[in-house]
Amino acid sequence: MLPALPEPQPSQPPSAAEHRDTRGMPDVLDRYPVPVPRTLDGVLGLRLLEAADGEARGEARYAERLCQRFGVVHGGAYAALAEMVATEATMVAVWPQGETAMGMSNDTSFLSPIRSGTVHASARALHRGATTWVWAVEHRDDDGRLCAVSRVTIAVRRRRPEPGDSA
Repeated sequence: MLPALPEPQPSQPPSAAEHRDTRGMPDVLDRYPVPVPRTLDGVLGLRLLEAADGEARGEARYAERLCQRFGVVHGGAYAALAEMVATEATMVAVWPQGETAMGMSNDTSFLSPIRSGTVHASARALHRGATTWVWAVEHRDDDGRLCAVSRVTIAVRRRRPEPGDSA
C-alpha cells in the first residue's frame, strides 16, 4: 500500500488585474481578457506579458499549483504556458481579419527543473501560414538557464461573428 500524500496547501493564482497589462495590445485582448480566472490559464496563474509581430513573452510564478509531487514545476505547466503564449500572440495577428486561433499541437521537452522563482517563456513564430502558425518557445528560470523548449502549432480559423462584431 502506498503512503498517503500530504494534503496540498492552497496557493492562490494572481487576481485578474495581475494577469497582464494590455496597454498597446489589440482590443481583442481587452475584449477577451487572458486568462479568465476560472480557465486553465487563470487557475495556473499564467501571464501574458507581450505579444506583437511574431514574438511573445509570458510567465508563471512558481507556486504549489504548478508543481508535481517533488516540488518542481510540472511538465504540463510548461506546455500550458507555451500554448497560451503562442495562441494569444497568434490571436493578436489574426483577430482583426475575422479569424481566431487555438492550439493544435504541443511538443515540450524538459531540460532542467525549476524549484522557485518564475518560469519565463519567450516565443518566436517560425511559420505564419493561412491556416497554421508554428512557434518555438523557450522556458528559462530567473538565472536565464534554459529549462524547457516547446514547439507549438496553432490552428487559424475563421471565427463566427458575434452580435455587435464588425469583423
